[in-house]
This record gives sequence, structure tokens and C-alpha cells, in this order.
Amino acid sequence: MSVKKIVLIVVAVVVLAGIVIGSVIKGQGSVTKVATGRVVRQDLVSIVNGTGQIKPKTYVNVGATAFGRITRLNVKEGDHVKAGTVLATVENVQPSATVTAQQAAIESSKTDVNSMMAAERTAEANIAQAKADLEQKHFDYERAKSLYEEKLIPKQDFDAKKAAYDMAVATLAQREAAHAQARAQTESQRAHVNQAIASQRANYDSLDKTISRAPFDGLVTNVPVREGETVVVGIQNAGGSTIMTLADMSVITAEVKVDETDIVNVRLNQPADVTVDALPGRIFKGHVTEVGDQALLRTTGLSTTQSTTGTEEAKDFKVVVTLDQASDDLRPGLSATAKITTAHQQNALTIPIQALVQRNPATEKVLAANNGKMPGASGVAASTTPPAGKGQTVQGVYVLKNEHKKLRAVFVPVTTGVTGATEIEVLSGLNQGDEIVTGRYKILRALKSGTPVKRDNTPESEAEKS
Repeated sequence: MSVKKIVLIVVAVVVLAGIVIGSVIKGQGSVTKVATGRVVRQDLVSIVNGTGQIKPKTYVNVGATAFGRITRLNVKEGDHVKAGTVLATVENVQPSATVTAQQAAIESSKTDVNSMMAAERTAEANIAQAKADLEQKHFDYERAKSLYEEKLIPKQDFDAKKAAYDMAVATLAQREAAHAQARAQTESQRAHVNQAIASQRANYDSLDKTISRAPFDGLVTNVPVREGETVVVGIQNAGGSTIMTLADMSVITAEVKVDETDIVNVRLNQPADVTVDALPGRIFKGHVTEVGDQALLRTTGLSTTQSTTGTEEAKDFKVVVTLDQASDDLRPGLSATAKITTAHQQNALTIPIQALVQRNPATEKVLAANNGKMPGASGVAASTTPPAGKGQTVQGVYVLKNEHKKLRAVFVPVTTGVTGATEIEVLSGLNQGDEIVTGRYKILRALKSGTPVKRDNTPESEAEKS
């Protein structure tokens, strides 16, 4: 074989190899690299987060109930007190003197009652004497009358007996009237005593108001006054002095704010895990006991019904989580985070949330039949926006299917259920073990049904993320 023929053969082989290599490179360049994942079954928990602070369920501001100077403060911030404990006292010279004077008046009135009761008993004795005398005079009168009718005594003697009898009748009536008068005076004086006792109760109440006592077992959280300061009682348009704040720490809550997009999933009695910034590593179990109905503006904290501006801004809702067990380590005002479990689905069919896309199923069906391109588009990929009047977009995922030894991504509509932190439940459209496209975001955003793909699950670089 001549050298010329050998050269021609070599050139032909090189050209053929170049054509083959170019075709392979071109084919590989048209295949889209995608990250993939599997449809798996697992327990799925949906959690809503809220931030706020620790608050006691019950707390009171112990205010001044009497005007005067504080003479004694028996507690300080952080003290635990029992119900009835004397917290503070205000000077009580005048109320105490009023009580003493009124007590003396009561004792004097009681002495007067005893005196009048003695007078009443004297009047009763006088009545008894008058009755005995009347009975004797009645016998004398009847005897004289009989003798006078028989003409045995003169009329003068009869008249004397009759007059004595009439006098005895009048005397009895007078003494009965005196007894009634004495009894009325006794009752009147008793009423005065009762009136004085009632006034004394008011005096005792005024004196008692100079002493502040704990209404329940609790924790002293704030003492804004000091001994020697003067406190005043509140009136209609002005609040009184606050001596201290007492919190009932037997029932502790976490009052948190939940975003308006999550509040629709929050219900009463849902379990929650509460963490406190000041106590790292500790989790306090609780449950939802209150879900606010009023939206709160995030910038001002006011409810939307109180706001006078019409500015659209982010809103939160108040949610109260009551802790199942109180702890002495908790203090009102500590920053807290509540993780509320709004749903718990066992053995759920799940996929990564980022795999979900919105597509028009009619458009995707046409693209799947034409390798990701619209017919007549000369190799130009079709837009994912559906033509007007051709139907609405639905949520779905791209499933990897091996067709004619080529891996293609095919859009499959799905219905979803519970949403977790990174996973979402699939109710229909997929089966366990199906391989789906999970990324990358830029590729998934423009991916078309029927597009040839290949797996590329290498970690995404920072340049690709941006």
C-alpha cells in the first residue's frame, strides 16, 4: 500500500472520530443536570414558631389604698410570699385614733343600754306593785259597793273606796306607759350601739387599708417605692401609687407572636415546646391556651382596630402557651420561643418542599411529547406560561422516567397535606420510591416536561446558589 493511501485512510479515520466525538459532546451539552431525590415514607411534624416572653397567668399591681408615708416595706424584688403576708404598711396615726375614740363611744353606749335596762326592770317592778294595789283597791271597792247597797255604810265611805280604786287604775296605766317608754329608750340606745359598731367597722377598714397584704402566693417582681415615700390613692382620672407587683408563678405562660401566615394552623390545646434564652438547653412542655383574634401591627404592637393608619405592613397574632409544669428558674419578662406542633402525621409519603413547582398541566403534556419543546418552535424551548384560556397552573413535581434508554423529567401534578420544616406530605400523584427532581433552583425554575436530564447530586456551589 502506497504512502498516499495510508495518509488518506488516517485522515478519514481522524475526521470520523472527530464527527463522533463532536456528536457526543453536543448530545451531552443538551442534557440538563438536575439534583434528584426519592419519595419516602416518614413521620412528619408541622411546627409553627413564635417569639415572645414569659408571663405569669395571674399578676396584680398592689396599689396604695390609703394616703400617707410608707413606714415599713417587708419584702424586696424576687421574694416569694404567701397569701396574707404583710407586704408594706403606711402611717396610721389618724385611723388608729379614730378606732380608739369610736371604741370608747361604743363602750359608753353599752353602759347607757345597761342603765336603761335597769330602769326598764324598775318600771316592771312598779307595774307589778300597781297591779297588786289595784287588786286590793278592787276588792275594797266591791265590798263597799255591796255594803252601800245594803245601806250599811254611808255614801261618803263608798265614794272614797271608789275613788281609791279609780286612782289605782290610773296608777297602773301610768306605770305601764313608763315601762313602755323605758323599753323604747332601751331599744333606741341599742340602735345607737349598733350604729356605732357599724361605724367602727368602717374605721377598722380604713385602718386595715394602711396595711398591704399579699392576695395570693406569689413572687414579688417589682417594688418601685421605698420606705419614707408618700403614696396616694387613685381617683377617677388619675391612678394611685403602685407599691409593688406580685405574680402568681404557680401557672406560667409564654405569650408569643405568630406570623399571620401561620396563625390559621394554630388551635387550642396543641402541644408546644418552649425554650428560654436565659436557660439554654432546657425545654419546657406546654400547650396552647389562647389564640388571639386581633392582628397586631409588627412595628407598633397595636391591634389593627386601634391603628389609625392604613399602611399595609406585616402582622402578628398573640398566642398564649401555658407551661405544663412551673419552674422556680423562670422569671416574668424572660425572652422565650415557642415551637407549636400544629400537625403530626405518622408514616406519611413525603418529598422535599423545594421539589414543588407550579405548572400548566396541558402545556406540560405537549412539552413531554416533544422532548421539552413546543411543536414548530425549531428547537426553541416553549414558555412555561400557559396560553390564555388554556387552564390554570397546578402544583406538581418532575419525576425522572427512563424512556428509550434516555432519562427525562416528566411533570406530575400532586396534592399535598401536612407541611414540615423541609418536607411536605404527598396525598396523591406519587408512589414510594419515585425519583423526582429536587433542584437546583435555577434549573428547576425553567425546567420543561420531557427535557432530557442526568443526575448531578454534587453539592451546590456558592456561585450556583446566587
